[in-house]
Amino acid sequence: MSTIIELVNKIKSRELKSVDVVKHYIDVINDKKEYNAVIEVFDDALDIAKSIDERLDKGEELGKLAGVPIVIKDNILYKGKIAGCASKFMQDYRAEYNSTVVNKLISEGAVIIGRANMDEFAMGGSTEKSVYGPCLNALDKTRVPGGSSGGSACAVAGGMTPCALGTDTGGSIRQPSSFNGIVGIKPTYGRVSRFGIVAFASSLDQVGPITTNVADNAYMLSILAGYDENDGTSLKAEVPNYMNAINQDIKGVKIGICNQVKALMKDSKAFDEAVEWFKSQGAEIINVDIKDIELCLPVYYILAPAEASSNLGRFDGVKYTRRSKDANTLEEIYSKSRSEGFGAEVQRRIMLGNFVLSSGYYDAYYVKAKKVQQAVKKQFKEAFSKCDCIIMPTTLGEAYKIGSITNPVDMYLEDIFTIPANIAGIPSINIPYAKGPNGLPLGLQVMAKELNEMMVYRVADYFEKNHKEN
Repeated sequence: MSTIIELVNKIKSRELKSVDVVKHYIDVINDKKEYNAVIEVFDDALDIAKSIDERLDKGEELGKLAGVPIVIKDNILYKGKIAGCASKFMQDYRAEYNSTVVNKLISEGAVIIGRANMDEFAMGGSTEKSVYGPCLNALDKTRVPGGSSGGSACAVAGGMTPCALGTDTGGSIRQPSSFNGIVGIKPTYGRVSRFGIVAFASSLDQVGPITTNVADNAYMLSILAGYDENDGTSLKAEVPNYMNAINQDIKGVKIGICNQVKALMKDSKAFDEAVEWFKSQGAEIINVDIKDIELCLPVYYILAPAEASSNLGRFDGVKYTRRSKDANTLEEIYSKSRSEGFGAEVQRRIMLGNFVLSSGYYDAYYVKAKKVQQAVKKQFKEAFSKCDCIIMPTTLGEAYKIGSITNPVDMYLEDIFTIPANIAGIPSINIPYAKGPNGLPLGLQVMAKELNEMMVYRVADYFEKNHKEN
């Protein structure tokens, strides 16, 4: 099918009907059920598409996504629909209101066709930890799609939707986008409202679009971004038209290469070739230091579980979630419901979080981690005073085999290149840039200073349109 922008134009010109477009994507979802990417197709999607066609036939003006089908991650609230967070605890929970991003999609005429699989409560990097079962990589069914937004990425790469929304707390949009060979952005923290997103770590979570190309991604972020009075962390900053970053050149753009990142790469050949290519296109390559970048991983695994242990306290078997049938006392309601409802990884992170926040360890772990976070932010700021953007790999390598990583620490290490952008609160996009030893995609990240998504899109779009893989 076409790109998002092409679909909008064709539907508005009546060259295509929204109902036919939506039906096409639902058919693809049904044909590819084995990938377990879209866990539910909403039963009113075709009716909504039909009503959009009727309004267009009457000559009504519709928004920037008129009739375009979109999939949302299972932790994004859509009134009346299940938002299960891929958890046994939340399997039957129906949202009582719309998230801000869903309201924005609806106001622009989008058709939200279904919800995507994910790691439980967004805690994981492989979408193997889901109550609905594992999701598969769109390019190789024996491999993971990445996570936690693995269902969203697989759905886009597998042609089940032209766009899906994901959330990114430590790489959960960019890593699965890398593994599936598509484009995904983590915007500046606060650029997109988190209202109506089931929280994992509130100071790190961000919503972002996953698409097949950079222009579509810029188009989507222009719609999703903006201040929201319902989200106290949302930024009161003007949202530029990100489409103005498309089809620009990169001559004279200063691209930073972090000295400390090179030491962490397993194989830097593809990255080195990309750096040389940027240089050949007129970009200026500048070496920068972010000396504490390696500490971002341990800092994240202190801060994120600490916030998760607090955020997940509301899921107790009393209010929103399922209650243990074996519980007879109040204490048993809490303990048995949470033990039965939360999976192993979620329980692990809650325990980690409670530990680092406990008396005697708060100063030693949590306070120290916050200090390191501030140091990292300062180092990124200093780096961006010398360069316009920084590039680095998205992942250590290509998608790995399902079930091949069982040690939690090894799984956490997979996030080593994505987590720094969350710790610093800066925008970062994944674009495919090379092939790994098994012919699967490798992703490149483009990062810029806070609120400079324009530079991220400019460099990413130029690379996508002009770089040819060997």
